[in-house]
Amino acid sequence: MQSSIRLVIVDDHQIVLDSLKMLFGTIENITVAVTFTDSRNVMSFLEEHEVDIVVSDLHMPHLSGIDLTLVLRERFPTVKVLLLTMAEDATHIREAIKAGVNGYILKKSGREELEKAIYTLMSGRKYYSEAVIEELSSSAPEDLNDARPDTILHLTSREIEIIKLIASEFSTNEISDILCISVPTVETHRRNLMQKLGVKSVAGVVKYAMRHGLVK
Repeated sequence: MQSSIRLVIVDDHQIVLDSLKMLFGTIENITVAVTFTDSRNVMSFLEEHEVDIVVSDLHMPHLSGIDLTLVLRERFPTVKVLLLTMAEDATHIREAIKAGVNGYILKKSGREELEKAIYTLMSGRKYYSEAVIEELSSSAPEDLNDARPDTILHLTSREIEIIKLIASEFSTNEISDILCISVPTVETHRRNLMQKLGVKSVAGVVKYAMRHGLVK
């Protein structure tokens, strides 16, 4: 029989914790070990209990979800972190990914996506809501044709996504996780981009993106 996935849930609103505990109680092989309204209590619990995933809000007093992630990466590197938040702006998403979160989903997500995120993390992969991926790749202005039609019109939508993620300082592995494609595929796209743009390095790709308004 498959062992139960053990969760710690952190949110500064008790009603959210109660709702999530009830929701997870309806999903097979998932157990909520404990809930906390104060994220500072997580570390002492993890010192004495085995936990698979910490599901945390982003905006909390004392210790934010991003700060909590940084502490967990340092002290409990095997524990996975899933941020469940209302924050869908690119700045917070980038900060969370840089901090080392394993997943980032929005509170407007349904039960099905929450379940999918948990099982995806347990399989060793990362998970980001579709809206999160769209936000990370939506910084191009509406009218790209005024920038440089001869080049931009020959870029695929995936290549434009990758340009913007490179310009946002995401690594190859992070881009692979965000777009759910393999590292070799990202590397192939990057080589093709440098050839299409006529540049010799990733720095050249970043300069192109900034010059032609592909990033804010």
